[in-house]
Amino acid sequence: MILLDAYALTALLANEPAASEVEQLLSRTGTAIAAPNLAEAADRLARVHGIAVQRTRSAVESLEQALDLGIRPAERDHAWRAAELRAKHYHRTRCPLSLGDCLLLAMTGDRDRLATADPHVLATAAAEGIDRIVLADSRGRRYAPPG
Repeated sequence: MILLDAYALTALLANEPAASEVEQLLSRTGTAIAAPNLAEAADRLARVHGIAVQRTRSAVESLEQALDLGIRPAERDHAWRAAELRAKHYHRTRCPLSLGDCLLLAMTGDRDRLATADPHVLATAAAEGIDRIVLADSRGRRYAPPG
């Protein structure tokens, strides 16, 4: 399974540089977004890009039907693992991981790949041995995480 972070969905729906990469990922079988990251993306699309939450919801529901995009729910064990990850890796300036980021990391299983442009998520994923797909960021740049 490929798990998209909030940025990936934002890039797709706001037509940012990684939009075509995300489209290609969605065309593969087994792509999902974690529910907390779906909320984060819808919030960002509304606040930053002026895309109403209802419009994002319609777009995501279309992706669910047309491309079999999955929505992975957060569970109790994910919450505990996210807390552990944030306590271990968070730093206010060097590694400002959100709880949503940590939930995504916690929800990424051993056989999953995480798709993001966020350098802090990528670095933490590398440190935790999580397989990654590095997307172009909103300026078209690509972060090269260690490992």
